[in-house]
Amino acid sequence: MINLCKRVLGRKIKKKSHQPSSSGPLVLTRDQHPVSRKLMSDSALKVLYRLNKSGYDAYLVGGGVRDILLGIEPKDFDIATDATPEQIKELFRNCRLIGRRFRLAHIVFGREIIEVATFRGHHDSASPKEKSCQKTSKQSEDGMLLRDNIYGSIEEDAERRDFTINALYYSTKDFKVYDFANGIADIEDRKIRLIGDPETRYREDPVRMIRAIRFATKLNMQISTETEAPIKELGSLLGNIPPARMFEEFLKLFMSGKAFENFEQLRKYDLFRYFFPVADQCLEQKNEPYLEDFINLALKNTDKRINNEQRVTPAFLFAAMLWYPLQTQVKRLRIETQLTPQDAFFAALGEIMAEQQRSIAIPKRFQSVMKDIWILQDKLERREGKRAYKAFEHPKFRAGYDFLLLRAEIESANDDTDSSNIQELAKWWTDFQECSADTQQQMIKTASSIRPSSRRSPRKRRKPKAKVSESSS
Repeated sequence: MINLCKRVLGRKIKKKSHQPSSSGPLVLTRDQHPVSRKLMSDSALKVLYRLNKSGYDAYLVGGGVRDILLGIEPKDFDIATDATPEQIKELFRNCRLIGRRFRLAHIVFGREIIEVATFRGHHDSASPKEKSCQKTSKQSEDGMLLRDNIYGSIEEDAERRDFTINALYYSTKDFKVYDFANGIADIEDRKIRLIGDPETRYREDPVRMIRAIRFATKLNMQISTETEAPIKELGSLLGNIPPARMFEEFLKLFMSGKAFENFEQLRKYDLFRYFFPVADQCLEQKNEPYLEDFINLALKNTDKRINNEQRVTPAFLFAAMLWYPLQTQVKRLRIETQLTPQDAFFAALGEIMAEQQRSIAIPKRFQSVMKDIWILQDKLERREGKRAYKAFEHPKFRAGYDFLLLRAEIESANDDTDSSNIQELAKWWTDFQECSADTQQQMIKTASSIRPSSRRSPRKRRKPKAKVSESSS
C-alpha cells in the first residue's frame, strides 16, 4: 500500500486554468489528477458503487480527495450524495442515522465507519414548509446553525462546505475530480480559505475557526488573510459550543501529532482560553513561572510519542495543563483556610475540575487517570518501607513517573532546594526501575526523608465505612 501511494501520489496535477467557468466547476479528467480507487477504502467504494447502481449520484468528497491531491495517504473517506438519509438507510442494513444539527448516515463495516451526507441546500431555497419547521432548520441569535437539514444540489452543497480545499468531489462513474470553489488553486498555493463571507461562516459554526487552525498545521498551509481576519473578534462565539463538542475538537487538535503547533496557534488567535480558561488566565498573569514551559514540553513529548506510534492518553495532557493552576489553588486555600494539605488538595481539585468541565466535558475515565497522576506525585516522594513498592506497583505508575520527569526537567531551571530535590527524586526512580531487587531494598533503606516539593499532593482519601444502624441490621 505504501509503495502504491508513492507511485500514484508522485503524479502531479496537470496545470490548467484553475478558474471555473461561470457555467460550472473546473473538471479534471482521469489523466489530469492522481486520485485513484486503489488508494481508497474498499468499504467506501462499496458504498459509492451501491448508491450509483441504485440511481443516485454519489461522490468521494472533502479530505479523502484533498489529501490524495496533496500527496498524503488518505484516512477519511466521506461521501456526498443526492439520496436522503432515509433512502440511504433503505439501501444498507449496516446503516445508522445520527445527528440533530445535520442528519448523517453512518455505514458500519466492522471498525470502519463511512460517513454519508446528503447534499446540503441554501436556506433561502428551502420550501416554506421547511423554513417554518424547526426540526429542519433553526438558527441562534448569533447566527449559529442549530438545525440544518435543508437538502439541495451538488453545486449548493459545494457552496455550503467550509473551506475551498474541501469542496472537491471525485466520481467513480467517470473518474473525474470536480472543483467548485478553486480548491485546486488553493492546494497549489497552500492556502486555507473559507468559502463565502468569513464572518457569516464563522457565525454559522464557530468551530470553523478551530478547523482553520487545525488544517493549517496538519497540511502545512497558511490561513488566507481574509479567512483569519475575523477570528480574534469572533472568538467569543466558541463559548456557545457544547463542552462535549469541544472535547472532540481537543482530541483532533492535541492527539494527532501536531499538539505543540496547534497550541501556539490557539494562543496566537486568543482561542486557547475557550479550551482551558484557568490555564490561560495563569499564562496571561504569569503567576506560575513553570506553566508555559511545562505545557510546551508535555505537548512536544506527546507529539513525539504519537509520531513514533507509541501509546498516549488525553489524561496526561489534561493533567499537564492543570497541574500548576491546581498547585496555585491549593496554596491559596491553605493560606485562606485552616484546611489540612489533604483537604486543601481535594477542595482545589473540585474547584479546578468544575471550572474546566464548563469548557471541555472530560469523560470520567480520563478524570480518574488525571487524579492518579497528580496523587502519584506525592506517592513517589514517599519511599520509606513498603511505600516505594506500592507506588511502583500502581497501575498508573508509568504515567506518574513520566509526569515527574517532565516536572524535574522544567523545574531544574530554578536553582533552589525544591528543584534540586525533585531532580534527585526523578533520578532515584529511574535507577530504582533498572536495578536488582537487592539494590532496590538498599535504596529504600537509604532513601532520604526530605521531600522535593513543598507543594505536594496528598494521598487518596479512603471513604469511611458506612455504619450499620440497629434498624437496618
